Amino acid sequence: MSATPLPPPAPPGADGAGALPPPPGTDMTGICFRDQLWLNTYPLDRNLVFDYFALSPFYDITCNNESLRSRQIHPLDMSHLTKMTGIEYLLTDVMEPHLFVIRKQRRESPEKSNAMLAYYILDGSIYQAPQLCNVFASRISRAMHHISKAFTVACSKLEKIGNVETESDAAASESKTQKEAIDVKELKRIDHILTSLRRKLPPAPAPPPFPEGYAPPAVSEQEKAPDDMLASEALPLQIDPIIDQGPAKKPRYQ
Repeated sequence: MSATPLPPPAPPGADGAGALPPPPGTDMTGICFRDQLWLNTYPLDRNLVFDYFALSPFYDITCNNESLRSRQIHPLDMSHLTKMTGIEYLLTDVMEPHLFVIRKQRRESPEKSNAMLAYYILDGSIYQAPQLCNVFASRISRAMHHISKAFTVACSKLEKIGNVETESDAAASESKTQKEAIDVKELKRIDHILTSLRRKLPPAPAPPPFPEGYAPPAVSEQEKAPDDMLASEALPLQIDPIIDQGPAKKPRYQ
């Protein structure tokens, strides 16, 4: 596997050290890299994809892969990477020529490595994959936005329903008032009919006379009470002399 020729080293500065670019930041999800001139010159496959990735700002020049490139060794050779410690890039998934996934990790031993970030190359464009916490935060923020919007729309609908109910209550009260007015007129009409019928009917017959020899008991003026006193106070019950004579006495036999 051959790599593309490396660019000439930068001239040393005043202090005698080469000018190295700063390492890339952690959050670079808002940028995208694409070099159409390189894509038109070289094929994008698993052998040259890392050389294309090294041109992007996502690439850390202090990684172990760059050390292998300087020694003319393929930067993805795992037989050499497992013997080194530090930051390295690993090609994890490949769907030539459309999708390539590269993982950035820190190697501590030949058997132990900790994943840091992930990058993917989709049809020649390089992106940084967002972290899981950022994905959850974005989804929750979007869900809260839609829920808040739904509550706003629901509140506006409820206000319209309340206005309709107020209008219906007012209409019902008006119809009830009209119904009560109709009932009063009907009551007056029935009273008028009953009064006219009572005038047309003959007067009530006189009560029958008392039998001969019966004299009603005389009532003194003091025992007479006004109508309001009779209505408010009830008269005491008269005791029947025949019924209320106490317990019956047994006859004595001699």
